[in-house]
Amino acid sequence: MRRALTVIALGVVIALAALWWTGGFDRLAQWAAAHQRAFQNSIALSLRAVRAGQPEAVTALLSACFAYGVVHAAGPGHGKVLIGGYGAAKAVPMLRLSVIALLSSLGQAVTAVALVYTGVSLLHLGRERMISLTEAIMAPVSYGAIACVGLWLFWRGLCHFRATLPTPQDHHHHHHQDDHDGICATCGHAHGPTAEQVRQATTLRETLLLIGSIAVRPCTGALFVLIITLQMGIAGVGIAGAFAMAFGTATITIAVGLGAGALRGGVLAGWASTPRAAQIAALIELAAGLGVALLAGGLLLRAI
Repeated sequence: MRRALTVIALGVVIALAALWWTGGFDRLAQWAAAHQRAFQNSIALSLRAVRAGQPEAVTALLSACFAYGVVHAAGPGHGKVLIGGYGAAKAVPMLRLSVIALLSSLGQAVTAVALVYTGVSLLHLGRERMISLTEAIMAPVSYGAIACVGLWLFWRGLCHFRATLPTPQDHHHHHHQDDHDGICATCGHAHGPTAEQVRQATTLRETLLLIGSIAVRPCTGALFVLIITLQMGIAGVGIAGAFAMAFGTATITIAVGLGAGALRGGVLAGWASTPRAAQIAALIELAAGLGVALLAGGLLLRAI
C-alpha cells in the first residue's frame, strides 16, 4: 500500500510537470484573469448599490469580493508558491499549514488597509499612484523575501542530506543503527537526523517569516475596493470587502499547501520504514526550496 501511494504521488508530480510544460498553467492564468474582470464589474455594481442604500447590496458585494479572491488565487501568485513549496519541503501538520496560509492571506488584507489609509489620509495618494507604489516597491520586496526563504529551505535540505550520507564510522557501526532515536549504541552519538527530528525543526520565527513575506504585498483588488469605498464614504464596507477577498484567496492557498503536503507524504510513504527515509525527505526539501527560489526569482526579475 505504501509503495502504491508513492507511485500515485510520483504520477501526480509528473502530470503537474507535463501540465506546466504544455502551457496548462498559462491557460489557467488566462481563465483566472478573465473571471477577475467579471467579478470586478460585479464589485463595481454592488458598490453603487450599497451607496444607494440597497440593503441586500452588502451581501452581494462581499460575495463578489470572496469570489474575486478565489479566482485571483487560482492564477499565478507568490503566496501559493511559498505555501506549496513549504508544504512539500517539510512535514508540517495540516492544521498548522492551514493556519499559516490563512494568516498570510489575512495579512495581505491588513497591509492593504494600512497602505490605503496611510497613503490616502496622510499622503493624499490616488488609486493609480497607490497601485504603482505596490507594484514598484512592495511586490519586489515580497518576491525577494520568498526567494530568500526558498534558498534557506534549499540550504537546510542540503545540510540534512549531507548529514545522512554514510561515513567510515557509519559503516563500522551500521549493525547498531536500530537503536532508539537514531543513537548508535556503540559510539553513543547520532550519525544523521531522523525523519522525526526533521519534522520537528519548525520555529515561530520561521512561521512569522513565511507569513510576512506573503503579507507584505497586498492584493490590487483589495486596494481598489478600499480606495473607492473610502471616497464614497462607506469605508467600513470596503474593509469588510478586503477581508472577504483574503478569505477567498486563503481557500486556494490552503488547498495548494495541503495538496503539496499530501504529495510529500505520498512520495515518502514507500520509504517510511527504511533507513533512506530521512535522506529522501532531505532531497524533497532541497528540491522544493530550489523550486521556490527559482520561481520567486523569476517573479522578482519581472517586477524590477
